[in-house]
Amino acid sequence: MKVTVSRKAHFNAAHRLYRPDWSFEKNDSVFGKCNNANFHGHNYELIASVTGEVNPETGYVIDIKTLADMIYEEVEIPFDHKNLNLDVPEFANLNPTAEHIAYVIWHKLRKRLETALELEITLYETPRNFVTYRGE
Repeated sequence: MKVTVSRKAHFNAAHRLYRPDWSFEKNDSVFGKCNNANFHGHNYELIASVTGEVNPETGYVIDIKTLADMIYEEVEIPFDHKNLNLDVPEFANLNPTAEHIAYVIWHKLRKRLETALELEITLYETPRNFVTYRGE
């Protein structure tokens, strides 16, 4: 029996969307107010979902405490109250769009999961704007 287990978490972070190889005008036309040179912040909401076979001995796909600890260590500690552009090494050369943030989170958590488990990351940048990444 396959089941999906999900854990919600949140972090607050600042970022600026821009490409240093583009002019200010081009960055402004593509990224708009997200190109603010002084950065801007979001209250990100994260849902990490793990799908796999239920272990007949424990009844778990994954111990939710284990998943919560992984999210805390891999996402909340390094991202919360940080400037993603300046403070998070993964974004030194990667524009911190919601798409890229979800991608980075997926890879950080994926390395800690058993290979038989599937992982899906849903990241809300605002209550109405969100992305989902499944490692594809």
